[in-house]
Amino acid sequence: MRKKIGLLTASSIVVANMIGTGVFTSVGYQLSSVQNTWGILLLWLAGGLISLFGAFAYAELGTHFKESGGDYIYLSRLFHPVLGYLSAWAGLTVGFSAPVALAAIAFTKYLAPFGLNNNVWLAIGVIVLIGLMHSFTIRHSSRFQNYSTFIKVAFIVCLIVIGFVLPGGSANAVNLSNSWQHEILKPGFAVSMVFVAFAYTGWNAAAYVADEIDTPAKNLPRALIGSTLFVAVVYILFQYVLLKNATVSQLQGKAEVTFISFTNLLGSNGGKWVSVFIAIQLIATVSSYLWVGPRVTWAMARENKLWKPLAKKNKHGIPVAAVWLHVLISIFLVLTGSFERVLLYAGFVLQLMASLTVATSLFIRDPKAETFKTPLKPWLQIIFLAFNAWVLVFTLIDRPVESLIGIGILLAGLIVYFFDKPQQSVD
Repeated sequence: MRKKIGLLTASSIVVANMIGTGVFTSVGYQLSSVQNTWGILLLWLAGGLISLFGAFAYAELGTHFKESGGDYIYLSRLFHPVLGYLSAWAGLTVGFSAPVALAAIAFTKYLAPFGLNNNVWLAIGVIVLIGLMHSFTIRHSSRFQNYSTFIKVAFIVCLIVIGFVLPGGSANAVNLSNSWQHEILKPGFAVSMVFVAFAYTGWNAAAYVADEIDTPAKNLPRALIGSTLFVAVVYILFQYVLLKNATVSQLQGKAEVTFISFTNLLGSNGGKWVSVFIAIQLIATVSSYLWVGPRVTWAMARENKLWKPLAKKNKHGIPVAAVWLHVLISIFLVLTGSFERVLLYAGFVLQLMASLTVATSLFIRDPKAETFKTPLKPWLQIIFLAFNAWVLVFTLIDRPVESLIGIGILLAGLIVYFFDKPQQSVD
């Protein structure tokens, strides 16, 4: 029997997928449109609630099908194979590869105090080494994921405690006026939600490895829902800490906002060490995406002729070829994409495909006894879909280039689909 992962590892995958580049970088871009603290916190609260609603739906889907592959399986089985194909295509090209690339780029950005800023070869080296880590056994992957996620969680919790306990400077970005009531009605607020949605990406991660989880009917919902709640609380507290320790002019339009805030709080030497640990914790993010992403590609490869070489697993159940294709695409994105643009078009595509997948949970018929049931169904799904539609429409209006790049990626996948042919599953 192949080794199964328990609740701890399943939760580690979710937490590591979620806590990555977004939480440490997004507020700088959000401050270009939303400068009221209540508005910023509302963005992150709304993102947490919407992610939680989505986690309920994915828990129902994952316990119903119990197959690895996530969106590909749900959309193919409940809607149409073309939608499943597009979801896997989106995951392969940007959905899972872009977060790996962004985390690797951010890894080098946070080593800037040591002269390694934007060191492309260092970013590529991190991706390759972690790809190797996930090329052998689930035991290797599980241990590496658990240890790296523990470092990640301990680090960000320590930053939150330090940020609240130590007194910051008199000048900061905290603004508790009523101006948030006007800001939330502007298109920029909706666009800012794309950064939040990207930061929360991963709340569904454990569903992609459902058949690798021990007793998924029990552990999958716990991993998805519990991890999402935990991360939402951490995110809201952390954004306040960043605003409390730097001014709007210092943070606005910057990616390295955590380094800026904690340099103000701890001095230049303290800021450097915070920066180093931010880089280190991003290793868990790269690891989690290189674990779950190839499982979606493998699920597609089993049923489509073009991708047949990726349908093989080693004797320990690892889809090695799919892992290395994700490594190569991530490296390509590191070499060709700018940070903010990749973040926006990847976020747009991920939000669109997650919306389609959550919609599939409304079409589950004759649910099995052990299937998790979404509370207040269908209202949570409807809220999730309406909110995402609002964000997607405003993003398309306000950032048409990035949105159209995302749509173009899906259209390219549609063209490939019509040249592909279904095949029998390969174990």
